[in-house]
Amino acid sequence: MDATAVVGCFRDRTILVTGSTGFLGKLLVEKILRVQPNVKKLYLVVRASDAASAEQRILSQVLGKDLFNTMREKHGLAGFEELIQEKIVPLAGDIGIQNFGLDRSTVDDLCEEIDVIIHGAATTSFYERYDVALASNALGAKYICEFAKKCSNMKLLLHLSTAFVAGTRKGLLLEEALQMGETLRPGYCLDIKAELRLVEKIKTELRVANSGGPDQSLEKTAMKELGLKRACHFGWPNVYTFTKAMGEMLLAQERGDLPLIIMRPAMVTSTFQDPFPGWIEGARTIDALIVAYTEQAFPCFVGDRKNIMDAVSSCGHGGKCNPCS
Repeated sequence: MDATAVVGCFRDRTILVTGSTGFLGKLLVEKILRVQPNVKKLYLVVRASDAASAEQRILSQVLGKDLFNTMREKHGLAGFEELIQEKIVPLAGDIGIQNFGLDRSTVDDLCEEIDVIIHGAATTSFYERYDVALASNALGAKYICEFAKKCSNMKLLLHLSTAFVAGTRKGLLLEEALQMGETLRPGYCLDIKAELRLVEKIKTELRVANSGGPDQSLEKTAMKELGLKRACHFGWPNVYTFTKAMGEMLLAQERGDLPLIIMRPAMVTSTFQDPFPGWIEGARTIDALIVAYTEQAFPCFVGDRKNIMDAVSSCGHGGKCNPCS
C-alpha cells in the first residue's frame, strides 16, 4: 500500500491514540493532522486527574512543541488553533485499567465513534518496577484489545511494540508472532497470570513485614529487582522488552477476528526530513553517544571493527556541521 492510500484511509475516520505525549506519539499526531486534515477526530488518551489536566498535558507536551511549527506556518496561528479545536479531543485515562478507567456512558459513546486505535503508550525504562511495567506494557495491551472489540466500526488496531522483543539472539530472526507462554530460554514456559500473582505475593509480604504499612522505597527497589530477575529468568535482558513481549502474547490470545497489526520498530533517533530534518526530544540509546561526541566529551568509539552497526540519524544541517563533516 502506497502513502496516498494510507492517507486516504484516514479521511473522515475517528482515531483513538494512546501514548501521544511520547516521542513517536507526537510525530504520529503531527503527521496525521498535516497529511490528512480531513481526519474526523483524534482522541488522545493521557494520564491525568481530570479533563482540564488532560487538555493541559496535550497543549504543553504535544501541540506546544516545535515539531508542529510546520503546521503553524502552513495554517497560520489562528488557523492552526482552529484545526486543533476541531480535531483534537483529550481524554483523561489510564491504559493500565480496563476501559481506561472511563465511565460507562463515555465508553459507549467512544465505541460508537472510533474507527481506528493506535496503541503506542508504554513504559520504556529498562529498569522499571515490575508491577508498573506489567500494568502498562502487558495488561495495557490486553485492555486495549478488549476495548477495540467493543467498537462497532473498528477498522484497525495498530499496536506499537519493539524489535527487541527478540532479545539478544543472534542471526536472522524472522518477524513471527510470539505464542502465549513462549520464552527465549529453552525449556521454560511463561505463565503471565502466575507472574501477576507473584507480584501481589511479594507486595503483600513486604506490607506484612512492615506491620501492614508499605515502605514505598523498599517496595520500589524490590519491584525493580524482581522485574529484572524475572526477565533474565525467561531469557530477556530487561523488564521493558520482557513485558512488551507479554503484551504481544496477550494481544494474540485476545484478538479474535479483530484486524490487528503489530509494529516492531528498532532504535529511534531524530527525524530525517519530515516534517523537517533533525527534530529530536531528549537523548535515548545511541542519541546519547551522538550528543557526547558532538560536545567532544566522547572523542572516540571503542568497539570491534568487524561488528556491523546500522543507525540512521540527521542533525538537520545537511551533513555540513562539525562533527558531521
